[in-house]
Amino acid sequence: MDGEPLKQQTDIARAAALIADPSRARMLKSLADGRALPASALAGEAGVSAATASVHLGKLVEGEFVTVTRQGRHRYYRLAGPDISAALEALALIAPPLPLTSLKQSNRNNALHRARTCYDHLAGRLGVGLMAALLEHRVLTGPDGGHRAEDAVRDRPASYGRDVRYELTDTGRERLAALGVDADRLPPRRPPIRYCVDWSEHRHHLAGGLGAALTTRLFDLDWVRWGTAPRVVHVTERGTEGLRRSFGLTLAL
Repeated sequence: MDGEPLKQQTDIARAAALIADPSRARMLKSLADGRALPASALAGEAGVSAATASVHLGKLVEGEFVTVTRQGRHRYYRLAGPDISAALEALALIAPPLPLTSLKQSNRNNALHRARTCYDHLAGRLGVGLMAALLEHRVLTGPDGGHRAEDAVRDRPASYGRDVRYELTDTGRERLAALGVDADRLPPRRPPIRYCVDWSEHRHHLAGGLGAALTTRLFDLDWVRWGTAPRVVHVTERGTEGLRRSFGLTLAL
């Protein structure tokens, strides 16, 4: 009909084919924390040669899964956006678990559950714990942060939530400003407050522009640091005290 936008089918098979290769899947998971990595690091994560990594990365760039920038003689790759990370998280729910064949793999798996990033915001027990603290201390208002599958309409684990709404309070705005997060100057093209249903904890963690800004500030303050494995973060001693003082969050990760 006139005036209606053209509705197109999506090519799921093409997108799935890009992720299906084990080497490309490992590269994408390595980029899921939103950081840019050089091709050499991605080749190491995937366990392939530099030449093979270049071919895989070319396909991911062509498929608009990743973007590439050049700095001097090096090229740096990052995910094209948070939707790619969300898709990887959703696939993790239906994918069979990889066998844990070493203590290193077991430790990495435990660390991901404990504290990780979901693209550019915090997830895992740290992320849902922070969300609960923000609600308890009236930084945010809304439901209790829990995900109840039997009551969910559109919410699913490992995806952006849509069933409920959270709002920033005036008190919360002041407390965040005292921490160095200006809630009035978030990116205009991004929803300021969103939530994800955490795949490992089955609770909500804070996403959106505010979740990203708060996470960036915690890194700047050295309250959290990157771990050695992709996406893994660690809370520092300074962060343990700062999170308790600012948001009443007592960590038992």
